[in-house]
Amino acid sequence: MESHEVLKIAFKETSPKVVASELGVSLSLVYKWAQDQSGLGSGSRNPIDRIVNIFELTGHHAIIEHLAEQCGGYFVRNPESHCKKGFQYLPATNEIVGQFSHLLSQISAAALDNSITSNEADEIRRVWDQLKGYAEGFVRCCEEGDFEIMVEQPAPPQPTVEEPRKTLY
Repeated sequence: MESHEVLKIAFKETSPKVVASELGVSLSLVYKWAQDQSGLGSGSRNPIDRIVNIFELTGHHAIIEHLAEQCGGYFVRNPESHCKKGFQYLPATNEIVGQFSHLLSQISAAALDNSITSNEADEIRRVWDQLKGYAEGFVRCCEEGDFEIMVEQPAPPQPTVEEPRKTLY
């Protein structure tokens, strides 16, 4: 989704007049932020695009991390796609489950004494971010269409239901 589309949606729930007033800019500028900047569009470079541009110029992830933190979130970079045709789904799925299990082990070990230290919290965060990154890589491979090459496996045979034994009496 383009940044102007994000703003257009946001302005359906928030008054552009309030945004313009609070930011000290004209209402027409706020409306232009929600328009496409293409050759035919009359949009203006919006604050979202400017932040992205600042990040691209500096390459400093703390900018995005700070923004995410201010919005009540946490920034985790998506890994580069290393998806190769022939991606093995079962091992990848097992790896995600294994990493999730590792996260739960870290949490259990940290909480064993009914308190979690700063170092333990940092380690939980590291393992959690690693899991999110790995899962994102898996999802990206799926989105890149690698499901198309999956070989259909025959369904396992269903157990036959035996009729109860009949007695002669």
